[in-house]
Amino acid sequence: MKTKTSTFNFKKLIFPLLLLLLVFNLFSCAEQLDQSETSSNASEEIGDVFDSKIDLTGKKIGYCSPSLNAPYYQALWQSIKSTTEKNGMQFLSADGQDDINKQIAAVEDLITKGVDALLLNPKDPDALVGVTKIAKAAGIPVFIIDSSISPEAEFVTTIQSNNLANGELAGEWLAKKFGNKPMNIALLSGNAGNPVGRTRKQGLLQGITEEQLRTQGKINLNVKTQAYTEWSYAGGLKAMEDILVAHPDVNVVITESDVCVLGAIKAIAQAGKTDDILIVAGADGQKEAIKYIMETDFYGCTAMNSPVQIGKNAVQFAVEYMNGKTDFDKKSYTAPLLITKENAAKYYNPKAIF
Repeated sequence: MKTKTSTFNFKKLIFPLLLLLLVFNLFSCAEQLDQSETSSNASEEIGDVFDSKIDLTGKKIGYCSPSLNAPYYQALWQSIKSTTEKNGMQFLSADGQDDINKQIAAVEDLITKGVDALLLNPKDPDALVGVTKIAKAAGIPVFIIDSSISPEAEFVTTIQSNNLANGELAGEWLAKKFGNKPMNIALLSGNAGNPVGRTRKQGLLQGITEEQLRTQGKINLNVKTQAYTEWSYAGGLKAMEDILVAHPDVNVVITESDVCVLGAIKAIAQAGKTDDILIVAGADGQKEAIKYIMETDFYGCTAMNSPVQIGKNAVQFAVEYMNGKTDFDKKSYTAPLLITKENAAKYYNPKAIF
């Protein structure tokens, strides 16, 4: 009798323990799976791993931005950093702080630190020529990203979005939208002499005129004014306020970049003209612009200039160079892409830096 009682009590004790152990293991496995998936998803977000015949451990990628005082520059910086580190290399960065002399000094500092590749986003196409030659003398390949530099510079290739093709897509869309209706255009530019802005502007105007010639057999291009915004919200706001006073009949705003016009929207809204003015951007696909495209009718379209993709491409080319590739084209482009209300949701990411 005592033996049966003892056996019964043992079973009553061990079964709950086994059940608890089983549940614990199930939760533990689920947690590990969840952590694995989270880790995998995070790693996918921060960059690609590239094939390399050489060991990249310890290699240094140096990057100098003209400024970090804009979401685009921050997103580009993050993309280069993440992709560099995901490939086992060391990331060294420098900020030009919107000052030519500071950017020159920052690049010289990266050269002194012995980087294995220098990624340079020049504030000015001519002022940074000298440091590219210093880099070459030190055996450091230079990759120009996002912007452009004088052909006299020593560099392997330029990596940027296809600014001409993107501008053409946006200009063509605008011409189709207006048809025979007259356009009174205000042009919001970045800053005077900027080669990227100039190419985007060329694409926009070319897209408009080519579409008009194709469909109407004539050109009706009336650009009332051009204003510079210094690639800033505040600059766009001030420029648009002045334009609306001097040219109240403006019904189209075309711009070289989303950032040039995002501030201008406030001035347009304050003037009660969101129903009277259509905005078209030749670049960048900034998340605020995409949101406007999805939710309003006054922001017509923008074109993709992905800082994430440009950053990945730049690091990939640096890795390819370290592996012995030398036959790079002088210009390398990401694919042109127009963002309109029809496809905007596909490219909108509210959590993106840019």
